[in-house]
Amino acid sequence: MSNTAFVSIVDLKRGRQALSPVAQILETAASGGCSTSGGEGKASCGSSGGPDDMPAEIWEKVKNHPCYSEEAHHHYARMHVAVAPACNIQCNYCNRKYDCSNESRPGVVSQKLTPDQAVKKVVAVASEIPQMTVLGIAGPGDALANPKKTFDTFRMLQEQAPDIKLCLSTNGLALPQMVDEICKYNIDHVTITINMVDPAVGEKIYPWIFWEHRRVTGREAAEILHRQQMLGLEMLTARGVLTKINSVLIPGINDEHLYEVNREVKKRGAFLHNIMPLISEAEHGTVFGLTGQRGPTAQELKAVQDACMGGANLMRHCRQCRADAVGLLGEDRSDEFTLDKIDQMDVVYDLDKRRAYQERVEAERQAQHEAKLAALDAASADDGVDADMKVLVAVATEGHGKVNQHFGHATEFQIFEVSKAEALFVGHRRVDLYCQGGYGEDEQLPSIVGAINDCHAVLVSKIGACPRDELTAAGIEPVDEYAHEFIEKAALSWFAAYRERIARGEIVHQPRGDARIRQGAFTAAA
Repeated sequence: MSNTAFVSIVDLKRGRQALSPVAQILETAASGGCSTSGGEGKASCGSSGGPDDMPAEIWEKVKNHPCYSEEAHHHYARMHVAVAPACNIQCNYCNRKYDCSNESRPGVVSQKLTPDQAVKKVVAVASEIPQMTVLGIAGPGDALANPKKTFDTFRMLQEQAPDIKLCLSTNGLALPQMVDEICKYNIDHVTITINMVDPAVGEKIYPWIFWEHRRVTGREAAEILHRQQMLGLEMLTARGVLTKINSVLIPGINDEHLYEVNREVKKRGAFLHNIMPLISEAEHGTVFGLTGQRGPTAQELKAVQDACMGGANLMRHCRQCRADAVGLLGEDRSDEFTLDKIDQMDVVYDLDKRRAYQERVEAERQAQHEAKLAALDAASADDGVDADMKVLVAVATEGHGKVNQHFGHATEFQIFEVSKAEALFVGHRRVDLYCQGGYGEDEQLPSIVGAINDCHAVLVSKIGACPRDELTAAGIEPVDEYAHEFIEKAALSWFAAYRERIARGEIVHQPRGDARIRQGAFTAAA
């Protein structure tokens, strides 16, 4: 295989004899994935899509899945159980650690669980958090490198909590051999981490893989991993399983190459592509962290994501969760559900109660959608200002799609790109907690400003005088007049007022600078 060769469907079918049993399946694999329409790269399905953008059977799978629907992530919760400690590859950006409750990144857990313990915990969480609709196995190793533990957990969950969607995450090395088992348990959402489609790039990311009872290194390891990933993706597409592709953006290694990854996974039917920033703080002990490999800036990440618009549909609301995360994306309630606390709980899994609660959630979601449409109508009037203007706005939220969090209580800000045509979620920025009981507050503010330095405004439910003054001095407008309104309506309303001030000559629109992504930040609140 040449340094720039990619594996195609034809190559796979011509290749090793061991692949011949799947040739018939490959003949039926979808080649286009979720299509796009319109000259601006508007997705016809995917993370930001609604019921009018995709077939009904796909909408049923994604409508309350917080990872597969950006809209759903404001309202529905997910849960990960750490039953899969072993891994069959080594990534230069990964270091699986335990007992690190204040650290948020993949591969980190506080406690490994047996399948029985995991099912007990899921039932307890679902009884207390009725909007928890999705259970995933994402490590701390690889779900398919621990097949018995993974599928025992899913089997028991199907029996005890039949309404919960089942997901798994994998590096894809063992995926082709496990597709039948995945389909057997109705696991219709699978995430595959694919960082390259060129083994010359892959050997810079993966020191080794464990394959056919031996450790394989270098180019050969990357070639095997690539072949397995592409085959597994095609097989899942052929079986109707929705796939999300995770790619870690590593500046100088695969940043430009991710455009090729996006194209190749779309050809093979990927539903979503999630391009995530490298977490490379040295304290995490990863190879990249210890060798000084930097992560991308906010501007660099957004540029790569924007360049991939029109290919596979993009997910931008990923939080790079811990392998034992519980709650809405952006929050972690795992400390409330340790095994000793669950033993003291009176657990009643009331399916009717869960359904009734989720009906109320859907009503709130519909109200959010209608508020957004009304705000878009109001923003459509010609005000004489550049019609193509776009700005970024940071939002403090505790969920439910509303501006409902005090500035000082935020450990992350959601970032929306706002124009006359839309308020588009484009990411999030994790920050250290500002309000810490009077300690360290002044020291935290510069880092928070740095995390949202590319934003023109920050929407909050409330903000104190000191941070208000500091933000204003930094050129970021603090806004609390839209407290408890739906985010899209608030962002569009602020933007309309911002344009009116420009039209009246009260202010001059100025471009903002870059911002620092603080993935994996240590915070005072887990």
